[in-house]
Amino acid sequence: MLHAENLQSGYGAAQVLFGVNLDIQAHQVVSLLGRNGMGKTTTVRTLMGMLPLKGGSITFDGQPVGGQRPHRIAKLGFGLVPEGRRVFPSLSVYENLVATSRNDYGGSWTLDAVYELFPRLKERNSQSARTLSGGEQQMLAIGRALLTNPRLLILDEATEGLAPVIRQEIWSCLNRLKAEGQTILLIDKNLKEMHHLVDRHYIIEKGRIVWSGNSQELQEQPDLVTQYLGV
Repeated sequence: MLHAENLQSGYGAAQVLFGVNLDIQAHQVVSLLGRNGMGKTTTVRTLMGMLPLKGGSITFDGQPVGGQRPHRIAKLGFGLVPEGRRVFPSLSVYENLVATSRNDYGGSWTLDAVYELFPRLKERNSQSARTLSGGEQQMLAIGRALLTNPRLLILDEATEGLAPVIRQEIWSCLNRLKAEGQTILLIDKNLKEMHHLVDRHYIIEKGRIVWSGNSQELQEQPDLVTQYLGV
């Protein structure tokens, strides 16, 4: 589905990515792992067109998409749950959800489906997003992304800073999405929760992919985890 080859990108004159390669097949859950500052979010922003592609290529279903504007990439079926949630604070829960919703190619995600997934959002339907807890805002960010009916869902640190009970609710949601065949690119630090969820891991170090493999292979290499992930 998504193939990124030799990605080079950064911020102004500061290069951050030095040849990142990623391959995500339809219905796979793929993780991008690494310590802070190694290029994970930069990779996401480059895939989404939020940063310029300075080298390499990105294809989606065999068609080149590298260098396209973010709104065009989103229309192709990319759904993003950004780091820091980034909900619209002055809008209600309902307004946040419907602001970017789309169902023009028969997707299964509707407002009712999101409320069934996260009943707490239905309870707070008319509340301003700024009044929600951090966990509720994360649910809102995920629900908003799902309502675009994405073909590829990208989650950047979706469980960071949340209470354990909320984190577990998010992981349950991701396991359900995997069971339903949703293609996912996931950035997170919780290897235990990702073990049975993720089909393939990529580790990034200083803007380069230094290892890739499945969960079992990663579990069998504790030195690798210590060296590149610091856990």
